[in-house]
Amino acid sequence: MRGVKNIVCTAADEHRRAAQELASRLDIPFTSADTISDDSDGILQLRQDEYGLSLVRGGMRLQCDLTKLLPRLRYNNLTHELVVRAAKNKEMQRNPLAVDATAGFGEDALLLAAAGYTVEMYEKDRIIAALLEDGLRRAACVPELAGITARMHLHKEDSIPVMRKTAVSVVPGPETALPAQETSLRPNIVLLDPMFPERSGSSQVRKKFQLIHCIEQPCDEEEELLSAAFAAAPRKIVVKRPLKGAYLAGRTPDYSIKGKAVRYDCFVLTTCTK
Repeated sequence: MRGVKNIVCTAADEHRRAAQELASRLDIPFTSADTISDDSDGILQLRQDEYGLSLVRGGMRLQCDLTKLLPRLRYNNLTHELVVRAAKNKEMQRNPLAVDATAGFGEDALLLAAAGYTVEMYEKDRIIAALLEDGLRRAACVPELAGITARMHLHKEDSIPVMRKTAVSVVPGPETALPAQETSLRPNIVLLDPMFPERSGSSQVRKKFQLIHCIEQPCDEEEELLSAAFAAAPRKIVVKRPLKGAYLAGRTPDYSIKGKAVRYDCFVLTTCTK
């Protein structure tokens, strides 16, 4: 959590114990919610309440809410999703393992999981990882999302050293779509979506990233991230970028799939080692 200042974990009395335990794990102070107003500009709150875990500051509230993607998961919609199109390849049925190396709030990971991938998600920022973990917990209680989120596994660590290993650890099980005996595989897909300094879009999107930028800085290790993704030897590397943003680490992809606000740059590896 580089550069994070004045962040506290808050909760009303009925959620005090859970919030205190979270504050202890994250090594941040805890205080009662009624001592800080929601529109306080100087303090960033990690708020635990009946709605789940949220980031609150200056009248803005940010939460990982995967249920809002439900309309996009319908088959006719899902097949048109840019990330699903970018990840598509002939090896998917044999090895449906994807690594989301910069998970964030897990939205692209959810789309890939809905498309049949088992997604190992890596998020090194402790606050974002806590918000994502809470979002996954709540999504797992929704019948339409339970089977999908069972294929999404969160790792609260930096993906770079993991991808530099010869294989990625996986969590086998009945919902993983992977062989039960497998505990490590080379990924089929590596997805990268590092924090970018400028995002375009609606005011709601700008507010979202305004809060995110309070706890996570733009990526300053682009070369290391992309090199680690190549070291993992996937079938394809997919990089999410703003539509008019520069290529990650200045490296030109094999091709790009463009939408109205974002694009997915795709690197296809000529060989894929088991």
